[in-house]
Amino acid sequence: QVQLVESGGGLVQAGDSLRLSCAASGRTLSNYAMGWFRQAPGKEREFVAALSRTGGSSYYADAVTDRFTISRDNAKNTVYLQMNSLKPEDTAVYYCAAAAIYLARSRNEYSEWGQGTQVTVSS
Repeated sequence: QVQLVESGGGLVQAGDSLRLSCAASGRTLSNYAMGWFRQAPGKEREFVAALSRTGGSSYYADAVTDRFTISRDNAKNTVYLQMNSLKPEDTAVYYCAAAAIYLARSRNEYSEWGQGTQVTVSS
């Protein structure tokens, strides 16, 4: 299995940007599709973005399209989520996940999860 650790969260104001990182150990991320999910208090964990195993295809939730970008650096064994034009409704714990398939959009397709990093956006 692969171990995932998220970092980069924090407290920002609406309109600011953050870059989240997901560092992997135990396995190379080039063998996995990667995804980002988020969970706000009292809500279910929801899909945010996904990146194919090859890194050539990406998919985003409607709420973050044109604001967030998922990418990977295989040399550093790290996946990123660039978050621009943040809104208060983006406030949540953000999780990265890995799936041993080409591309995964459903939570049930991911087998490995990080512990999450808190993102808080004030107005």
